[in-house]
Amino acid sequence: MTAARTLVSNLRPATAAAIAVGVALTAAGSAKAQATPAPYPSMAAIAQYRMASQADEIALARSAAPPSISQDSDVMTLGDHGYDTAVKGKNGFVCIVERSWAMDFSDAEFWNPKVRAPICFNPVSARSVLPTYLIRTTWLLAGASKAQLEARTKDAIASRRIPPPEVGSMCYMMSKDGYLNDAGGHWHSHVMFFLPHDAKGPADWGANLPGVPVMGGDVGLDPASVYFVLVAKWSDGTPSTMGM
Repeated sequence: MTAARTLVSNLRPATAAAIAVGVALTAAGSAKAQATPAPYPSMAAIAQYRMASQADEIALARSAAPPSISQDSDVMTLGDHGYDTAVKGKNGFVCIVERSWAMDFSDAEFWNPKVRAPICFNPVSARSVLPTYLIRTTWLLAGASKAQLEARTKDAIASRRIPPPEVGSMCYMMSKDGYLNDAGGHWHSHVMFFLPHDAKGPADWGANLPGVPVMGGDVGLDPASVYFVLVAKWSDGTPSTMGM
């Protein structure tokens, strides 16, 4: 399963924001872009999903959160069989760069090899949200098809091997160097919160209302609700501007 959760929320006319867990956040393009045939019908060669070097991937992963957090976090990088711990930290946070398969199975860019989504999980989400994306990656690198990934995810949820996120789960996505999809690269700097499904949903947060900087709701297959809050600065302290 994935730690990526996809949420589509009307942000402004003709624009939608899709948030991924585990993995990932993606931002959807305009209605015209959504009508375009999917440009990524199948997985590309695995080499296209890799970064130039492990050092580059470590640096990009750490850019997900301010240095006061990321300099002491674990960093995991994509290996031959899954994600491996490249740097052992001491604060319980885990920073990684998610790839396109962190998106919802229905996303047109599920196989987009250009996607690089830096994300830094707090200790609670590192143990209750991140593992689902790591498992999906392991399945994929072992040769599972997209249909098999989806079937295994549904089975794991039904058997509660993929449980709801623990209360207190959140992550940072404050990198200005990420590439979330072809609609424009990065999006707003933001933090995300993962919760078990709530009967009232967004109403409990006042989310998705005009003038409110909180968006979210239930997403994808995962037994979770995801809410995100926009942040005024990127992780390096520079002002955040919309990249899409």
